Amino acid sequence: MIRNIQISNYAIIEELEINFSNGLTIITGETGAGKSILLGALGLIMGKRADTKVLYNQEKKCIIEANFDIGRHKMERFFEENDIDYEPETVVRREITPSGKSRAFVNDTPVNLKTLQQLSSSLIDLHQQFDTLDIHNVSFQLRMIDALADNNKLLDDYQKGFRKYQSDKRRLSKLRDETANAAKEIDYIEFQLNEFNEAELIEGEQEELETENKKLNSAEDIKRGLSAVYSHLTEDEQSVVGQLESLAVVLNGVVKYDTRLEAIYTKFESLTLELQALSEEVEKIADAAEFDPGRIAEIQERLNIIFRLQSKHQVRSVPELLKIQEDLSEKLTSFGDMSGEIEALEKEIGEQEEKLFKKAAGLSKRRKTVIGGFEKKVHAMLAELSMEHAKLEVQVLPLEDLTSTGADEVNFLFAANKGSRMQHIKDVASGGEISRLTLVTKSLVASAIPLPTLIFDEIDSGVSGDVALKMGNILRRLSNHHQVVSITHSPQIASKADAHYFVHKRIKADRTVTAVRELTQDERVRAIATMLSQNPPSAAALENARDLLSAAVVA
Repeated sequence: MIRNIQISNYAIIEELEINFSNGLTIITGETGAGKSILLGALGLIMGKRADTKVLYNQEKKCIIEANFDIGRHKMERFFEENDIDYEPETVVRREITPSGKSRAFVNDTPVNLKTLQQLSSSLIDLHQQFDTLDIHNVSFQLRMIDALADNNKLLDDYQKGFRKYQSDKRRLSKLRDETANAAKEIDYIEFQLNEFNEAELIEGEQEELETENKKLNSAEDIKRGLSAVYSHLTEDEQSVVGQLESLAVVLNGVVKYDTRLEAIYTKFESLTLELQALSEEVEKIADAAEFDPGRIAEIQERLNIIFRLQSKHQVRSVPELLKIQEDLSEKLTSFGDMSGEIEALEKEIGEQEEKLFKKAAGLSKRRKTVIGGFEKKVHAMLAELSMEHAKLEVQVLPLEDLTSTGADEVNFLFAANKGSRMQHIKDVASGGEISRLTLVTKSLVASAIPLPTLIFDEIDSGVSGDVALKMGNILRRLSNHHQVVSITHSPQIASKADAHYFVHKRIKADRTVTAVRELTQDERVRAIATMLSQNPPSAAALENARDLLSAAVVA
């Protein structure tokens, strides 16, 4: 519940604080005094957007702070999921700076508006004329019927199974996608491996082929060069070997004169023999050097295969290609067959679905059981509120697929007047009629559903006298189970308050500001009397006000 709200520098509010009763808090006041401004400030706490137009003083920031007692709401998980410190006494604060920047805090932790909206929707139910009300929401309609049917335990059990069912369906879908993707990847890997297998790569092969290719392409140059060398060594008239042999003959003729020449002569003979052997080796290599176009083509084709694979896989050597081939083989081996797992999961999901439909049928049966009594009570209470011909019909329609709440769609159909066509509540235009219907339905489920703080803005619009008094009694009974705040123009409703606040305007430094104060018992008598008649109120109005206050009942 909301303990209090403090408003600073908002619209025509300079400073203001309201402490709310645990039961029924009533807010009344002068026309245009700022009752709707209070709701605007509360809307900021609930995550609505704002701009600098809301600033009372354009040079100061606007601060709105509300204190909530959330101990009984079991919201620890929400705080944990949003990384916010949990406190049973939680403080929510909005700030709007003169530059237009807006910030929100929960227990001094910065939060975004979405988080603030999620939190506040669990704490405050704000009912305003012509706004979208939660009774328009089919999920809230279903929630009310489930509360009346006491479906909490059965629904919790169903939803536990439904979450597992949904999780397994997502897992099955993922496995199917993985299988399909794996099949595509396996095909591609097998295609790549086939290329490698057909290439039959050998480490060191590329270097050998490139060397041989150079040799074959240079065969003519090699033969020509070596033939020239051979000729110079042995074949020419002035060949090197021939000249050495001639020089050896000369030496041989003078050896006998100097013993030192014997060694020189021996070296000449040895050198001649070496050159003859070298000449023969050159001749042999020259004879072997032949241009072979066929072999060159074979080598080039083989090198092209290697170059193509290197380019495709963006590497520069055969060892790198062989490593890629090895990795592809290992990856192909790692793909397992998931068909068995998929088949088992499909079977399990089918069994889960069968059980969930049975539980959903149980939920549906219990819902249908309470509808008649609920409709009857609604009609009786609406009749008390001068809507004798109003009719509510609760439809429970079967769904083909399971949802988080079973296999039902619940719709509230409503006709406010005799002979009117039954319509979905969202299509019914009259805010006053829907306000009374909302009050009635919420009061009927108040003890069964954990509704947050209920705030009603002018729910008494268009009613007065005895109808307003009965609305006040309903609000009073509702406040026995929930904190209720009502902004009203009705003296009959105002008389039911546990705490009565009066909103008024006053002049401060040549400016009109909104002020609020909690009324004493005597002030309440005068305020209600004024609402009944005029200001100042008549003696009869004062007496009537005392009667209303003394007759206030606690259901």
